[in-house]
Amino acid sequence: MLTSIYFAYDNYELSKESEKKLDSLSQLKSSLRFRIFGNCDSTGSSAYNKRLSENRAQVVLKYLQAKVGNNIKLESVVGLGEEKQINDNSTEEFRGKNRRVDIFIDKEFNSKEKISRKVYPSFFSKEVSEMKVRDTFSLPNVNFVGGRHVWLPKANEVLSQLVTVLKNNPTMEVELQGHICCDYDNFDGKDLDLGTFNLSWTRANAIKEFLEKQGINSKRIKASGQGHLNPIVYTEQTEAHRTKNRRVEIVLLKK
Repeated sequence: MLTSIYFAYDNYELSKESEKKLDSLSQLKSSLRFRIFGNCDSTGSSAYNKRLSENRAQVVLKYLQAKVGNNIKLESVVGLGEEKQINDNSTEEFRGKNRRVDIFIDKEFNSKEKISRKVYPSFFSKEVSEMKVRDTFSLPNVNFVGGRHVWLPKANEVLSQLVTVLKNNPTMEVELQGHICCDYDNFDGKDLDLGTFNLSWTRANAIKEFLEKQGINSKRIKASGQGHLNPIVYTEQTEAHRTKNRRVEIVLLKK
């Protein structure tokens, strides 16, 4: 799982809200390891941003050190500077998302252990009247080229079906949840086309933009990135495994 702590411009002091979030993390009871990564927006020189991101990571580390029990190991405290931008800094909101510390919370797995999660039922397997709000569904064959938000050709027919369902149900609202494979050292992957570290979101957003071009109101569609947090197959040992994890799923928000 991932938690992010956000900071004010040119600042590495924890807010009261951030302290409450860290307090809740320190109460986790499982045997876990926390990896802490500081980040910055692109304001300032590379050297200055590197120091600022390190200071942000260190202040989170020191706060947690005073709180966590023996079951939690604090590892990999790194300041990344502006290296892992998740947005393009074109607005204050986007810059604010880059001024953060990411805390990756990992459970240790045996090197030979493999986890397979049950695939959600297809979005097209039920009548809309039978669906429940907040249920998650798969979009069969909606998978992506590695490192890109470009879907594989098999997705075209499925996305056309999705357009039809949305047009036939004009009050329906959905959330598109993007996923990546393989990169467990970062929350999200690098989009090779855009150079940003929000690949799971750009995959979901690519489908959102496609639906908008087909006449679906953007207010009916939410796009979110789930990073690597919910793999169908872990660890990926074949290209087929990797392809399964490069996907977008759909959540019904309103019928």
